[in-house]
Amino acid sequence: MKKLINGITEFRKKVLPGYRDTFARLALGQSPDALFIACSDSRVVPNLFASTDPGDLFVVRNVGNLIPPCSRNGFSVGDESEAAAIEFSITQLRVSSIIICGHSECGAMQSLVKNRNAISSPNLRSWLQYGEPALQKMLDGFEINPGLQPHNQLSQINVLEQKIHLESYPIVQDLIKSGNLRICSWWFDIATADVYSYNDEKRRFVLLDDEEAARILAESSN
Repeated sequence: MKKLINGITEFRKKVLPGYRDTFARLALGQSPDALFIACSDSRVVPNLFASTDPGDLFVVRNVGNLIPPCSRNGFSVGDESEAAAIEFSITQLRVSSIIICGHSECGAMQSLVKNRNAISSPNLRSWLQYGEPALQKMLDGFEINPGLQPHNQLSQINVLEQKIHLESYPIVQDLIKSGNLRICSWWFDIATADVYSYNDEKRRFVLLDDEEAARILAESSN
């Protein structure tokens, strides 16, 4: 708590003066570029590694960057919080992109690998069920990067699985078909602070460097 309190006072003295006009403008409304779905892990800081400013990202964070899929009646099969954020971002804020970002050394993925049913915390055990389909794919032999440890392999597979969950929402399907929404799959390596983007042609996560960034931007402009 001491570090947080000191951080706030430092922010007011050193950072806020340069952002006063920005926050004054944002007080009138927001128009973020993307919905960013990430893990709650304290080591994953989207605004830092994406070099974004206040107002650029609409962020959803939860344990394991999970998205409960949509049922046939249009409602989330799990916690409605994620579904509400998805609907709000694309219907009210009109974001054109949704980014699902997993990361290395994810505690949620490690728990799934070890055995979700052994977790004593009932709500955490229940929540991690939405990562089970990814785990089953890995156990069935699906892999993206054979060089990764099982929990990191699962983390990458999980990002792709959550994209499938996201695409189960009718409103998301409609916007993708109309060309008004793009879903990106990212993976953050904590040890190197590198961000990887899933390349459909190469069927693996590729370092998001200048070349890959240019390719993605070129695709999104078509």
